[in-house]
Amino acid sequence: MGGLFKDILGSSETLFKNDVALDYSFQPKLVPYREKEQKFIANCIKPLFQEKNGKNVFIFGQPGVGKTVACTKILKELEEETEEIIPIYINCWQRNTTYKIILEICELMGFKFVQNKKTEELFRWIKQNLNKKSVVFVFDEVDKLEDFDFLYMILEEIYRKTIILITNYKEWIIELDERIKSRLMPEITEFKPYNYDETKGILKQRLDSAFHANVFSDDAFELIAKKTFEMQDIRAGLYLVKEAGRIAEDKSSRKIIAEHAQQSISKIDEFSIKNPNELAADEQLILSLIKDNSGKKIGDCFRLYQENGGKLVYKSFQRKIDRLHKDKFIVVEKTAGGEEGNTTIIKNNSEKKLTEF
Repeated sequence: MGGLFKDILGSSETLFKNDVALDYSFQPKLVPYREKEQKFIANCIKPLFQEKNGKNVFIFGQPGVGKTVACTKILKELEEETEEIIPIYINCWQRNTTYKIILEICELMGFKFVQNKKTEELFRWIKQNLNKKSVVFVFDEVDKLEDFDFLYMILEEIYRKTIILITNYKEWIIELDERIKSRLMPEITEFKPYNYDETKGILKQRLDSAFHANVFSDDAFELIAKKTFEMQDIRAGLYLVKEAGRIAEDKSSRKIIAEHAQQSISKIDEFSIKNPNELAADEQLILSLIKDNSGKKIGDCFRLYQENGGKLVYKSFQRKIDRLHKDKFIVVEKTAGGEEGNTTIIKNNSEKKLTEF
């Protein structure tokens, strides 16, 4: 095709080689810039190889800094390395109660006869089988948990294990039940945000896996790398890269240029990155109350929350409000002075979410 049409994609052509590489859950061969953290976690697991008890680990750091990817990578390597250590990964926003977690562990271990069985019966089976070997548990997004009985059960009754807890919130461990905390005694490690060069390196690695050679212009890549670093969330960057590719394809362009990157950036400014379904039950309750009572003061919102069966104390309620604000579900306006001194007004955020289109 020459002349006017040489830069237009044919109907069956695509710029993408493997767009799965832009999914956040995709596992690259190497997890770049997290070698130090992975080594730290591996050292906590090491005693299990000598049939001793491992150390437990509490991992925190803001979203999109590689916590999950680093841990699932370690589990995968364990699986390839030995059959004596059983790897178990559970995401707690999907499995947020002891019963759901116990069911999931049965599922992962291939135990199918779970109908009409009580939690205690199922755990007895798990215990008998896990105690023949060693086990590494990874519980991700632990701030979504509604109860902690399963942790107590594992700490008390599973002999050789390492428990890894992952959350975005450092303060979560402080609020943990004392009887669990004293048994857990975790090593604590923070995943710090990536610097600009690391951000570029990660995006480049994924981009090379996802697209055919030379279709992503340097200008477009620079714009997206800058925006990703500014947001300090690799997930946002992966979304931007994928979206720029889609925009270019919609325009039948053979190259992804700065204009396509700019359009994908203007989209992300309008959307927040989280899905409301990912919120814990408490957060969903607060959000629905704010939707119906937008513009009220924080104290009034807290009263409404209590009247609707909310169990959190005011301090924890405030913390949930901060999180919902940070994830762009709500708008928090602080006003100083006036008759009542400082006031905090809570409003529903009517912006759309990334997951809605």
